[in-house]
Amino acid sequence: MSKNTSTQSNSTNQLVHNRPLYNLEEPSRKRKATWGLLTSQGSWADRSPLHEAASQGRLLSLKTLLAQGQKANTLTIDHVTPLHDACLGKHVACAKALIEAGANTNAITIDGVTPLFNACSSGSAPCVGLLLQNGAKPQGLEFWASAIHEAASKGHSDCVEVLISWGVDIDQDISYLGTPLYVACVHQQLHCMKKLLHAGASVQKGRQQDTPLHAASRQSNLDIVMLLLDFGANISARNAEAKRPVEVAIASSPVDRLLLHYEATPNSLCQLCRLCVRGCLGRSRLNLIPQLELPKLLMDFLHYQ
Repeated sequence: MSKNTSTQSNSTNQLVHNRPLYNLEEPSRKRKATWGLLTSQGSWADRSPLHEAASQGRLLSLKTLLAQGQKANTLTIDHVTPLHDACLGKHVACAKALIEAGANTNAITIDGVTPLFNACSSGSAPCVGLLLQNGAKPQGLEFWASAIHEAASKGHSDCVEVLISWGVDIDQDISYLGTPLYVACVHQQLHCMKKLLHAGASVQKGRQQDTPLHAASRQSNLDIVMLLLDFGANISARNAEAKRPVEVAIASSPVDRLLLHYEATPNSLCQLCRLCVRGCLGRSRLNLIPQLELPKLLMDFLHYQ
């Protein structure tokens, strides 16, 4: 097999496996049959040279193709655009060239995947910023694949930070996934959790009745459990099975011992005051803390610094 053929195969496989793990709407029987036929053949017959150039980061080839009249919004059968490919490959220069040529930053595949989702999946904060600066919606419709959930699940905290700065709903609740914080807990992405919590994400909202603390307690990650408790997680919350976090933790594990100790130990007055002040300010006004007439030490304390 030639080097070019191998590269093309790898690129195609990457895109196939980047299909989101969830779909809100069951695809039609016809669509299933069509997709099954294509994947069984191991290739996409309608994949254009522009897609290949974008996915492989070949900027000169891409610009040449655009100059020759190739359309920036050329679609594959499942509505993947070259911009989707460029963002998945973290090729910000190719993404910029495509956008300048009229690429739709909110293009959606048949699975609800946007270029922004792909940028978050690959962990390319520069691509995320570029897309948002050029009209990409930080948060799509309910049935779209969620960029913030994808970034949180994969530990791409830089992407999470960029999305937060553009006003994404950090408490977006998807019924079968939960909130971004819950997803980060499930995947043990501590840095993403810190970004979300510092930005004011609700420490109590998880997936249905299961709280982030329930998810963290099952994972037995002591640092994550301590972080959630520090931000005021309710240790007495009960999930759909009427179990508290301590009751889902592994018996006699460090997490189990920490939760038992925490249940028996009241919060300090300092901690209660910090939680009260942050709660009164609310997420939308946490950025105003520096404007309070407080010593820097107290402001840092309110910011968990």
